[in-house]
Amino acid sequence: MTRLEQDVSAEQSTGQCRRLADVLSVTRTMLEHANAGNWDDVAELERSRREDLERCFSEAVNPRHSELVSEALAVMLHLNDELMATLASARDAVLEQGVNQARTRSALGSYQDIQHSPVS
Repeated sequence: MTRLEQDVSAEQSTGQCRRLADVLSVTRTMLEHANAGNWDDVAELERSRREDLERCFSEAVNPRHSELVSEALAVMLHLNDELMATLASARDAVLEQGVNQARTRSALGSYQDIQHSPVS
């Protein structure tokens, strides 16, 4: 847990800061699941995180906490960038796997055509 997350967690004057700390924690967990290839878990956590963010910003940010909230959002955006990069890599790997499978099917089809063609 970063100092920022500890500061946000320690803030007792608003539930908004607590919810934001929870969102940061969930985002870190999402990144861990993404790195492990557990995309169903990432999707489930994203739904939960979205709800938490909506609740978090359903009220105006207290000016006393604006700097803390800004820093927390910057951390979350950085984690989101990492998450999106992991997702893009996983997507590319799946696409490559599909291309390889299509090539294999094509080669097998050609081989079967040769096998069943009359010998001249």
